[in-house]
Amino acid sequence: MLAEKQQANTLLSPEDCAEIDRWIGKYPPEQKLSATMPALRIVQDNHGGWLTTELMDAIADYLDVPAMAVYEVATFYSMYELKPVGKHKVCVCTNISCMLRGSDDVVTHFKNKLGISLGETTSDNKFTLKEVECLGACGGAPMMQVGKDYHENLTPEKIDEILAALD
Repeated sequence: MLAEKQQANTLLSPEDCAEIDRWIGKYPPEQKLSATMPALRIVQDNHGGWLTTELMDAIADYLDVPAMAVYEVATFYSMYELKPVGKHKVCVCTNISCMLRGSDDVVTHFKNKLGISLGETTSDNKFTLKEVECLGACGGAPMMQVGKDYHENLTPEKIDEILAALD
């Protein structure tokens, strides 16, 4: 196990490991797999906003779980990125509540404004536009998430203001 953690440490920083250890400590010792989601988030946030296979392998080694268990989580949830993304990841909810309140118009506005389609990144790597399922803010539909910030009741004008405020 020590050798596996040493291998993981070649890719994971001491800060990554310390933060993952805090999460591991929240679960019974035999349930390290429970720390997979926070470990993926920590490593993604600290390594350019996306996860390489090598980083996921390092997480698996660190947690002492099968690599496939980490891959399954990373490929199932839309918050994990398996390819590079722009500086600002714009996640537009297109689920039923947002769709009924105009998410199609929101997506069209983004496509026109940024010159990219869903799943693409602008040529200057500033924005990635991503379609996501429910973000849990149905009462404020249509909505989006940029970084850790939620923006609700979107209109073209509000979108333009939000984008202009991003560096």
